[in-house]
Amino acid sequence: MSTFLSGVFKSHLCFSPSTVCQPPTRPVCLCFFSSAQVGVLFDVDGVLLRGGTVIPAARRALRKLVDENNNFLYPVIFVTNAGSCQRLHKARQLSHLLDIHVSPEQVVLSHSPLNIMKTFHNKCVLVSGQGPVTSIAQSLGFQKVVTIEQLSQHHPLLDMVDHNRRPTAPLSPLEDLPQIQAIILFGEPVRWETNLQLLVDVLLTEGSPGSAHDPQPPTQLPILACNTDLLWMAEAPSPRFGHGMFLLCLEAVYRKLTGRELQYEALLGKPSLLTYQYAERLLRTQNHNRKLSIIYAVGDNLMTDVYGANLYNRYLSQQPEAMKSGAKRVALGTGGPITMEEQEPVSATECRSILVCTGVYNPHSPLPSDQNSSITEMVFHGQRDLVLDRDLLEPSRVVEDVEAAVDFMLQQESSDA
Repeated sequence: MSTFLSGVFKSHLCFSPSTVCQPPTRPVCLCFFSSAQVGVLFDVDGVLLRGGTVIPAARRALRKLVDENNNFLYPVIFVTNAGSCQRLHKARQLSHLLDIHVSPEQVVLSHSPLNIMKTFHNKCVLVSGQGPVTSIAQSLGFQKVVTIEQLSQHHPLLDMVDHNRRPTAPLSPLEDLPQIQAIILFGEPVRWETNLQLLVDVLLTEGSPGSAHDPQPPTQLPILACNTDLLWMAEAPSPRFGHGMFLLCLEAVYRKLTGRELQYEALLGKPSLLTYQYAERLLRTQNHNRKLSIIYAVGDNLMTDVYGANLYNRYLSQQPEAMKSGAKRVALGTGGPITMEEQEPVSATECRSILVCTGVYNPHSPLPSDQNSSITEMVFHGQRDLVLDRDLLEPSRVVEDVEAAVDFMLQQESSDA
């Protein structure tokens, strides 16, 4: 077992000196930016915000990364698994809450890489999630979009769980919807029972939910799923269900009805490699296409932020052919081989993961009574297609909060300059 994980299971705070949650030594010099080529990826929920509340250290941390004109001193991207809005809305929200200017080009949402998956843009896609899902899909390049709500209106006899919403009068026929050719899952929906029912209807009828189910369909419609977080941190004292929990339910229902595992064409958002490639492309654009040497990735979740950053670091050092096969599908962001033209070229040489203690990760969480049998359940909340690779759950550094993370980065780069 790795040093960090053995520390987690041997005692509440038995970390090695390099990984213990501790404040950095101050003051920190900012003068290294003129020569070093580094970029920073910040998670949002649990690192900068908890719901709509700013974590106290966030504004202090970001003030150390901007000049007197409020311009960032080097490339910074905010990478979040949120997906219920567009980049412009998230940039405005961050700018308002954090008192800095964040441009849409500095934001990567869980669905952002869909805009380079052009093979699906001309297909009729069914979208599930919250917020303006139609406009989000259209902004990403999808031209034929059907929502769960539209599907329910056209097929009102399909959604029968809520008795108060069942039709009570004869229904007038509506114009037929086109056959569904692919499914996009943007994030956790509001009515889980409605979404689960209609998604299964579409899957078991090969895109024609008005037909009878085929429990053994010859093919499965492609599913593009964004944000596999099982849990996320808001204002509540404990983490809340994320989209990964909804995916877990959908997988269980599909397996129970068909005897088969649900297959994904793409899994996007952290920890997928495609998301980190996309974020690095934006870092390079900010850096005037100059090569980056090190990317620091700051997050609060072992399963997404640390796993993803370390997986990307492994990719940078070994390239996909040398990656462990068990993690490769999700690393590439796909359930099948991704076409080379959709992959982003890499330039950085290293990606360092920094774990903060203000979100999902809690160094004081109680230990299981049977550590040997409970290790997988307690530690590995990752998506089904990921493997429990303990090396990928080892952060480069564990710090108290995002200010400590920024101070650590500045110290590291100052000493390396």
